[in-house]
Formats: sequence, structure tokens, C-alpha cells
Amino acid sequence: MNTLTTVLVSGGAGGGGLALLVNELLPAAPKLGPALARLHPAPAPHRPASRQTPSAQSQIGRWLVNKVPGALPRRDLDLLGQSGEDFLLNKALLVLLGLGAPSVFLGAWTLLGISVALYVPAAVGLLLASVFWFVPDLMIRRDAAKARAEAAHGIAVYLELVALRLGAGIAIETALEQAAFVGRGWVFCRLQDTLMRSRIKRGRQWAALKDLGERLGVPVLADVADFVQMSTQEGASVYDTVRHRAASLRTEQLNAEAAAANADTEKMQAPQAVLCVLVMAAMAFPAVLNAFHQTS
Repeated sequence: MNTLTTVLVSGGAGGGGLALLVNELLPAAPKLGPALARLHPAPAPHRPASRQTPSAQSQIGRWLVNKVPGALPRRDLDLLGQSGEDFLLNKALLVLLGLGAPSVFLGAWTLLGISVALYVPAAVGLLLASVFWFVPDLMIRRDAAKARAEAAHGIAVYLELVALRLGAGIAIETALEQAAFVGRGWVFCRLQDTLMRSRIKRGRQWAALKDLGERLGVPVLADVADFVQMSTQEGASVYDTVRHRAASLRTEQLNAEAAAANADTEKMQAPQAVLCVLVMAAMAFPAVLNAFHQTS
């Protein structure tokens, strides 16, 4: 293998690692697979207990969960439908990528005749590994924030549907279930799963909804649970309350979107000002250069 081929292979390996990192940084939509699997579980063939051995990936993930110190973002992972084992396994793979990436470029530089001290790739690898360790945490927080905003929109629609059924004279328990089965998004899938489990276990709907809101970090579900509790325990009519809460929730969302749009507009002012300065400098440069030649 000649020098050019070695350099191309090293560069391809480094580019592949960077592509994996970019793929990890891209925003990911919440996974609907776990929720849909719970609603429609596939019948698994009966196997002896001795043959049901976990995969190597799950074993490594469990080992990391037991050995790695620190608390996992369980609430965010549950909201996005991810497991702690997969989360820590992704972090470990990114750490290995950060440790090994400088060695690939060191080999390419050595073949090109560029001498680099050995402590430089070691220090860069440790720095990249430390940074990559926290990349999944930042991605989980970003995706969870987007998912909670999406959940708020879905619950606002859900409250409107519940209010329509309450206005038609349907009981609150039936209205909650019928409204949940109208939508097709992941928010409605979570609501369907929660209400169906509550019916099977003969539990209280408001307790199940409140528990779901606490697990996912969506406080709007606590308001829905309060309405259900008020109606079931006190026998009060909650039609007007549900309609007013849905309207106020939509107003809050519109105000939040308007504030975000204003913030994005303000962020664009600095680049526009820099662009105007560059255009003015480009227009004035010939005149300034001509005046300089005349004076000289």
C-alpha cells in the first residue's frame, strides 16, 4: 500500500467518524415505536427461559447503567421513548470516537512527513472524549424540550375534543377515551395507552393522567387530571372549565411563539449590520484606493 492510498484510507476513516458525529447531533423526532408496541404487542413465540438470552448490546448497556456514576435523565428518556441502556451506550461510543479520532489524523500526518509530538493527540483525544460525553445530554435536553412543546399543542387539541364531547352530554370518563382515540400523534398514543391501562386495572383516570404528567414532565396533564377529579368526586360540570383552559393554553402557546419569533428577529440584526458594513466598505474601497494613488 503506497503513501497516497494510506492517506486516503486514513482520511476516509476520519470522515466516517465525523459523519457519525454529525448524525448524532442531528435532531431526532420522538420515537413512536415503544408506544405503538405497547398498544399492539406482537405475539411472541413461546421459548424456554434458558434460551432467552439478552443481546450483547443490552448486556453492555446494563453494565454501563450499573457502573457509570451519575443520574440518568429518566424523565426525558421516557418522554422520547429511549432506554437508559441505549443512552449510555451511545455516550460510550462517542467517547471511543473522540479518543480514536486524533490517532487517525496522526497517522495521516506522519505519512505526509509532518512530525507531531505524541502528547498532542493524547491531549486532543481526552478533550474530545470529554466533550463528546456530554453531547448526548445536550441532545436529549433539546429533543425533550421540543417534545414537551409538541405535547402542549397536542393536549390543547385534546382538551378541545373533550369539551366538544362534554357539550354533547357525554360523561367525562367516556369523553376522555373517545377524544384520545381521535388523534394519531404520539401524544394521543400516550393518552390512549394511559387510559386503557387505567380501565384494565380499574384505576382512577385522574390519577393515571397525573402520573403520566409527572413522569413526562408535562404539567398541563395535571390540569386535565384536576378537571376529571373535580367531576368524578364532586359531580361538578367541567365543560366551561375545560373550554377556558384550552383557550388559555392556546393563548400561552401563541405568546410563546411570538416571543420566539421576536428573539429570532433580534438575532438577525447583528448579521444584517455586518453585511451592510461590508457592502459599504466594498463600495467605498475603489474611491479610497483612487484617492490614495492621487495623493501619493
